[in-house]
Amino acid sequence: MKKFMNTAETMVAESLEGFVRAHGEFVVFGAGRKCVRRRHFTPGKVALISGGGAGHEPMHIGFVGKGMLDAACVGHIFTSPTPDQIVSAIEEADTGAGCLLIIKNYDGDIMNFEMAIEMAAHRHRLETVIVSDDIETGRTGEGRGRRGVAGTLVVEKIIGAAAERGLPLEELKRIGDRLNGRIRTMGVALSGVTIPQIQRTTFSVNTDEMEMGVGIHGEPGHSRQRLLAADAIIRYLCETISADISIQPDTKALLFVNGLGGTPPAELYLAYNAAHRFMEERLIHIERALVGTYVTSLDMQGLSVTLALLTDDEIALWDSPVATAALHLSP
Repeated sequence: MKKFMNTAETMVAESLEGFVRAHGEFVVFGAGRKCVRRRHFTPGKVALISGGGAGHEPMHIGFVGKGMLDAACVGHIFTSPTPDQIVSAIEEADTGAGCLLIIKNYDGDIMNFEMAIEMAAHRHRLETVIVSDDIETGRTGEGRGRRGVAGTLVVEKIIGAAAERGLPLEELKRIGDRLNGRIRTMGVALSGVTIPQIQRTTFSVNTDEMEMGVGIHGEPGHSRQRLLAADAIIRYLCETISADISIQPDTKALLFVNGLGGTPPAELYLAYNAAHRFMEERLIHIERALVGTYVTSLDMQGLSVTLALLTDDEIALWDSPVATAALHLSP
C-alpha cells in the first residue's frame, strides 16, 4: 500500500490542518479543533451542523460556508465524530435561532448525534434531518434502512439556502424531511478501498468484474457482476433508482453523478451522459446537473448516481448562491 502520509494515526489531523490553512477565507477550526466552522457566522440564522468519519472528503468540511453548513465534525476514517465534538459545534454555531443537525443514516452517526442532543438540548433548540438516500440498504432490509450517501450534499445545499433566507428551525426541518423522501442513490465500484490503518483493501475484484451497490465506507455491494460497457452499467443503476421512487409525468429533477475517489472526470461525464439519456427517455426533466468528486470513499474506483425529484421552490434554493471550499455558485 502506497499513500502520501506520514503515519496512519496522524493522517486525519494533518489533512484537516491542511484543509483549514488552504481555505481560510471560508473556515476556521472550532475550539479545541473539535470541528471545522464558518469563519463568519450570521447572527440570528439557524445553524446547520453535519459530520461523519474522515475519508469522504470533500464532504462535509468542503461544504462549510455561506449557503451550506455552519460547522462540520470529523471523526477518524469511516468513524463517527464523538458526542463532545458535536456538542462543541452546537455551542459555537448557535447564534440564537437553534441548530439543525443533518445526519447520515448510519448506526454510529445516529447514536453519537443522539447522545450529543441529550447533552445539549437543555441549552439549545435542536432538530434533526436524517438523510437516507441509498437504495441498496433499503432493498436489502438491513440495519436502520437506507444509508445516507451522496444525496446528503443535495439536502445540505437546499436546506442551507433556505437557512440563509432566514427560515425558522421547524420549517427547515420540514423542508429537509420532505426532500429526503425524493432522493435516491446507487453506487458501483471497480475496486475496494485502501484503509491506511489496516493497510489492505476492504474488498477486491478481478479485472473483469465490478461490485454493484457499494457503500461509502468501503462496503461491498449486493452482487459481484461481470464488468459491462459503461452504458449498460449506468442503465442498470438508473433502472434500479427509477423503479424505487414514485415518478410522476413531467417530473423535474437534479441528476448528480458523483465520483467515489478514484474515478477520473472523463469517466464521470461519460456516465452522466448515459444517465441523462436514460432520464430523458422516461420524460424525467433534468433541470439541474452536478458532476464531480464530492462524496468519496477514500480511493475507491467507482461512482454513484443520484436522482433528486425537486419542486420549483427547491430548484430555486439549489440555484441560490453558495461559497464553500468545494461548491461555489455566485449570485
